[in-house]
Amino acid sequence: MKTILEGIDKPQDLKKLSHEQIKLLAEEIRHFLICSVSKTGGHLAPNLGVVELTLAIHKVFNSPIDKIVWDVGHQSYVHKVLTGRRDGFATLRQFGGISGFPKISESVHDFFGTGHSSTSISAALGMALARDIAGDKEHILAVIGDGSLTGGQAYEALNHAGHTGTNMIVILNDNEMSIAKNVGAMSEYLSKIRTEPKYTKIKQDIEFLLRRIPAIGESVAKTVERVKDSLRYLLVPGVLFEELGFNYIGPIDGHNFQLLSEVLEKAKKMQGPILIHVLTCKGKGYKPAECNPDKFHGVGPYCIESGEVIKNGNTPTYTAIFGDTLLHLAKQDKRIVAITAAMPEGTGLKKFAAEFPKRFFDVGIAEQNAVTMAAGMATKGMRPVVALYSTFAQRAYDQILHDICLQKLPVLFALDRAGIVGEDGPTHHGLFDYSYLRHIPNLTIMAPKDENELRHMVFTALNTNGPVAIRYPRGNGLGVPIDQSLQQLTIGVADEVKNGTNMAFLAVGSMVETCIEAREILASEGILASVINARFIKPLDEQMIRKVCKNVGIIITVEENILAGGFGSSVLEYIHDQNIDGVNVLRLGFPDQFIEQGARKQILEKYGLHAAGIASAAKSYIQKIKVRC
Repeated sequence: MKTILEGIDKPQDLKKLSHEQIKLLAEEIRHFLICSVSKTGGHLAPNLGVVELTLAIHKVFNSPIDKIVWDVGHQSYVHKVLTGRRDGFATLRQFGGISGFPKISESVHDFFGTGHSSTSISAALGMALARDIAGDKEHILAVIGDGSLTGGQAYEALNHAGHTGTNMIVILNDNEMSIAKNVGAMSEYLSKIRTEPKYTKIKQDIEFLLRRIPAIGESVAKTVERVKDSLRYLLVPGVLFEELGFNYIGPIDGHNFQLLSEVLEKAKKMQGPILIHVLTCKGKGYKPAECNPDKFHGVGPYCIESGEVIKNGNTPTYTAIFGDTLLHLAKQDKRIVAITAAMPEGTGLKKFAAEFPKRFFDVGIAEQNAVTMAAGMATKGMRPVVALYSTFAQRAYDQILHDICLQKLPVLFALDRAGIVGEDGPTHHGLFDYSYLRHIPNLTIMAPKDENELRHMVFTALNTNGPVAIRYPRGNGLGVPIDQSLQQLTIGVADEVKNGTNMAFLAVGSMVETCIEAREILASEGILASVINARFIKPLDEQMIRKVCKNVGIIITVEENILAGGFGSSVLEYIHDQNIDGVNVLRLGFPDQFIEQGARKQILEKYGLHAAGIASAAKSYIQKIKVRC
């Protein structure tokens, strides 16, 4: 028997369904997502929480005429199911498959590509203003989570939208979570609104009362205005949004399809910016996700019956090694504090937070605040460690440059998920940090070849009197032996791990081990290559570069970063500036483009950054030099 879901190929197919059919459809969609994501991995809990909301939006509005912008986009799976991509879910987040986030090139129903937080209101406002200029009439919606409201850009957009007075709808999906539990004053404010069960009637009664207060005489009028303001702030939840110029509706049950539909129909007819506050349960309909919404926010393949994630590899992750090392050092040094932006577990700081709650700070999705706050702490003698994903550190570029490096403050940036991160794709790959950090004065940049070296780098960074960034990859370490005692590395000194006479690989970070494997392939064909573990992107080991130039004359730099402005560029710059002649340099890395989603192994193979690809590139380059000579 054909299910209701099998008859939904476009949003318009919802228009003919009854409310009872929609309720059955919601159950079918949840079952579909639980089964599908169990095979591919993905953002399960956020999507289970917005099933009824997404159905109501597409039932009431007319996509693609009306425009829907999903903040971050990790809650857009239901939207994708309803807009003709149900059959593509077997390829979700896979190489060549559909994206886990909205993507303009993927569907006419995806109006804005997302992946980073707090951008939806700005984008929707831009669309609304462009619509007004063109004289069009379509509806513009932004769907944003309460977690994304911890990001400053959301407030900049709310402030401007209220000022313009343009027609747009902001739907605040409030599930009390971002990835981890939300923090901050806004979270507390929304919590107060949630706890008022009769908000809508109270608001209507109070506004009726305020309109009935007469304004007689100038002094009485001023007093009345003060009374109005006092009553409003005392008794009307949502007044912050109204003061910003929005008509506030809510909070309403985000799992009541009929109520949602009625509210959205009402909002369609209202003028000016509107904020609809919707309460949802993250992970709804799947007990393991409801009980552990942070675990199922972004999850790998899992067993549906137990909810247990299918693990890959038994060695500790780089993230875990970083977290354990920092905790070990913090026990010895009370100046060490840890800061993250809504990612305590993802950055390995959960143990630190439990052990030292007064020295741990989760600022919410606010990387700029995290960095400048760290700067302030450093001026008071603390040793702040700011743990961010490489892709999210981009959001605080100015603060890193201006507030930290310009003032030479001793702050450690621990940049997790550097290089290819896999299935989350171009919005999350950490392929730009060498390039956007390398040109900043006073900053030391390191990259470990393995998890043991990462420990020594953390120790070294916290004993360096200045700003340091360490970037390391996602996933499991190599399983190398771990030294019992931590060592202070000499800043700017590389390590020659393999010796050769024909050429040299100058590799950095994750590419060192791959180059060792490539060396073995070349050795079987009579080509002897040195492998240099650069360790430092900045400062370079100039002495080592001069030595290699003198001894072999063929250098191949290898990095898991874009080539433009990366590690290889810095080596070329040095050789050029020092007028070193007779040296041939080939740079291997990623081209000047955004790299697609897919398993790390697949991506590296496609771009020739696996052992066989590097060996092949080396042989071709050597042959090219011989022909040229």
